[in-house]
Amino acid sequence: MSKRPKLIATDLDGTIVAHDGSISPRTVAAFSRAHSLGVHIYFVTGRPPRWMNEIRDTFGFGEAICGNGAMLYDLKTSTVTEEWLISRAEQVEIARRMRIAIPQISFAIESHGYYHREKKYVPRWDIGLDNVGVAKIEDAIKGPVFKMLARCSGGEFTSDEMLEIALRELDGFVTVTHSNANESLLEISALGVSKGATLAKVAARLEIDSSDCISFGDNPNDFSMLEWCGRSYAMADGHPDGIKFANGIARPHTGDGVAIVIEELLELPA
Repeated sequence: MSKRPKLIATDLDGTIVAHDGSISPRTVAAFSRAHSLGVHIYFVTGRPPRWMNEIRDTFGFGEAICGNGAMLYDLKTSTVTEEWLISRAEQVEIARRMRIAIPQISFAIESHGYYHREKKYVPRWDIGLDNVGVAKIEDAIKGPVFKMLARCSGGEFTSDEMLEIALRELDGFVTVTHSNANESLLEISALGVSKGATLAKVAARLEIDSSDCISFGDNPNDFSMLEWCGRSYAMADGHPDGIKFANGIARPHTGDGVAIVIEELLELPA
């Protein structure tokens, strides 16, 4: 490719956000220059909207796709503008199937307005949001949600092992992925919902072809986005399968890998 991209899509955690939550000045500068040149910026993440304030405050521009593609989120107004949800009946069926396949499993559910978990589901990032919990997640299901989380809190299976089982048990029913190989955690979305699918929708609305889009990511929840974009980079310190879906490798996020690639691309003609 010899042209500057028209759209840049990036994962956040482990891609441009360090594990301590920081974003380097070089990364901010690279995205800021791209924005000033008229490149569309999309922050595409598994995060819920409540975790996006720091991104809004750090950059001050760009659009957001949250929940692994389950929603479009307006950073400026802090509002969900469109969403694709898992129905109540689907949540109940997910729990039924996965308890049979992995007896140690436990669940949490989240929408942009609430988060609930089972008592045996030990949260890592949402500590304090639901300190009571329910015996079975069915007791907390009141309506559609954008994400269902499934965890082996005792670490009985890795995320990759859980994903292999879930892809078999839930094939054709919902979308399953994970965002951290070091956790025992699955992230479940409505059927057909993924980062790549939602990015394709917004690009089509902007009349931008996949060949004019570039993406960056580090884990399986990014693979659909890496595969869809004409140019894509898996992070060198990310999941080892990333390169199967991307056509390039960026240096580790700790070494400003994304910023380095963007700086080079912005030197290309529009």
